[in-house]
Amino acid sequence: MTKQPKKKLDLIDAVQEAAEQPLDQSTLLGLVGYNCRRAYINIMPLFEKRMAKYQLRPVDFSVLSLLKANPNINQKRLSDAVNVSPPNLAILLDKLQERGLLLRQRSPLDRRSQTLVLTPAGLSMCTKAEKTASDLEVDATAALNDAEREQLIKLLQKIYMP
Repeated sequence: MTKQPKKKLDLIDAVQEAAEQPLDQSTLLGLVGYNCRRAYINIMPLFEKRMAKYQLRPVDFSVLSLLKANPNINQKRLSDAVNVSPPNLAILLDKLQERGLLLRQRSPLDRRSQTLVLTPAGLSMCTKAEKTASDLEVDATAALNDAEREQLIKLLQKIYMP
C-alpha cells in the first residue's frame, strides 16, 4: 500500500472535521435581508398551499385586499401601493376582471382614468382569503406570541413605510 502525502491526509482530516461541524451562519444571521428572506421562504409555501383554493398569488391577494379596503381607487394609486408597474398591473387586473372579481369604471372626476371596485364575488372571495391569510400567518409564526408578532410587523414596516 502506498503512503499518501501528508498534505492530502491533512486535507482529508480538514474535510472530515468540517463535515462534522455545524455551519457558521453568524454573518448571514446578522443581516436583516437574509432573515427576512428566510422567513419568506418558510411562509410562502404555506401561503401558496392555502390560497390555491382561491387561485390567488400574493400579488392578486394584495390587490383584492387593497380594493376591498379602498373601493374606487384608481390604477395609479393601486400600482404604487403594490409596487407593480402600470403595464403589468393592467395584465393582472385583466385576469381578475375576467374571473369576475373586479370592475373597472371611468372616473366621474377624470374620464381619462379608471377606478376599480370589487364585484360581490370579488368581495366574498377576498373576505374568505383574508381570513385564510390571517390564519396561515398565525400558523407560520407559531414560535411568536401575539405581542412579538405585532412588534415584528411594526419593525418591518419601519423599513419600507415612509
